[in-house]
Amino acid sequence: MQTQKFDIDEQSSDDGALADMAISRLRQVSMKLAMAKIDISVFDAMQPLEDDWRALEVDDLHSLHQSYDWCAAWVNAFQRPLAILKGTYAGETAFILPIEIVKSRGLTVAKFIAADHSNINTGLFSGNFAESGGSIDAQKFAAQLRQALKGHADLLLLQNVPLEWRGRQTPLTGLPMVQNQNHAYQLPLLSHFEETLKQLNAKSRRKKFRVQSRRLEAAGGVDYVIPQTSQEQHHLLDIFFRLKSARFASLGLPDVFADRETQAFLHGLIGKQDDARQYFALQMHALRLKGENKDGIAAISGISRKGDHVICQFGAIDEDLVPDTSPGEFLYWQAIAGLHGRGVALFDFGLGDQTYKRSWAPVETEHYDVVLPVSPFGVAAGAAHRIVTRSKAHIKARPKLYKLAQGIRARIG
Repeated sequence: MQTQKFDIDEQSSDDGALADMAISRLRQVSMKLAMAKIDISVFDAMQPLEDDWRALEVDDLHSLHQSYDWCAAWVNAFQRPLAILKGTYAGETAFILPIEIVKSRGLTVAKFIAADHSNINTGLFSGNFAESGGSIDAQKFAAQLRQALKGHADLLLLQNVPLEWRGRQTPLTGLPMVQNQNHAYQLPLLSHFEETLKQLNAKSRRKKFRVQSRRLEAAGGVDYVIPQTSQEQHHLLDIFFRLKSARFASLGLPDVFADRETQAFLHGLIGKQDDARQYFALQMHALRLKGENKDGIAAISGISRKGDHVICQFGAIDEDLVPDTSPGEFLYWQAIAGLHGRGVALFDFGLGDQTYKRSWAPVETEHYDVVLPVSPFGVAAGAAHRIVTRSKAHIKARPKLYKLAQGIRARIG
């Protein structure tokens, strides 16, 4: 890491600027000293860490996907070996990296728990470390992580980490990284729904909503529902699995929700919430039809919330019911409008470049993968991951090439 030297004679005499500069330098020195003294322990179970874990996760800028309940649901469903990293400094918990070990073709990879179904990953850091940004000694940190994971994994692969998230730079900055091929898309929620719409093409979007409303009324009407009972929530999730399976089959694509473990994981998230409803791991929202198609589910989505950040985890529509009404779009309108006045600042459409996301989301966030070899085998695997990721990014950046790749994928399954 390069350390910038400041020539005070060449700096502005502004006292505030000098104070900020001094604080920045002290923070860099402090973080380097801390990394020299930090102790990293490896845990093969979550329970001993629960109190520290829950204390760290209250920070709104830490991802929902690293929350204790989210990770516990995945661990209970998949039963993979764990190698959770806990950093301790001066007797206090500095960070927790919730990591599981995934084995594939003789390679052992240390990944964030539930990485395959995560939309953003941050890790969990104490206040001082979370605000440290790029001042951590990355070379020292990398060496400590390698040492901690020696014998547990060949490669540390922490995927979908934004370098900066809502104004905060990740403490993982400086570790070996490659830009992930997928970006995420967000809509800031302002004081009122009308103010939020002004970030988009508000006139066009309101017109589209009126057309959808008239068509749905002509079809008998619709109710926007968020079931309050656990039984109804689980029932909607099962409907989602059915609708999504049909959609994947029509496209000739593998169903990423089909396996028993993934379905058990998602069912395990329902009902995990705090008393203030500032956190809920998974909540099902739906459009329920009236009239001729009474009780039919036209569109469905799974929503999560942590603090002021809401993520749409997934969605599906019934393509045989009112297809000309764009029920998925109508459901987003209802969900987003209903979140105003409830302390939500950001609606996240998650990973993946899709037209409907771009139409709703003025903010695009780049994600990166930490690729840190632990063993000689991991060096080769890390290089392969970089090549594959960059190739995917190259293809996705070129619509014609991406369409061709999707067609090939559909044909070969």
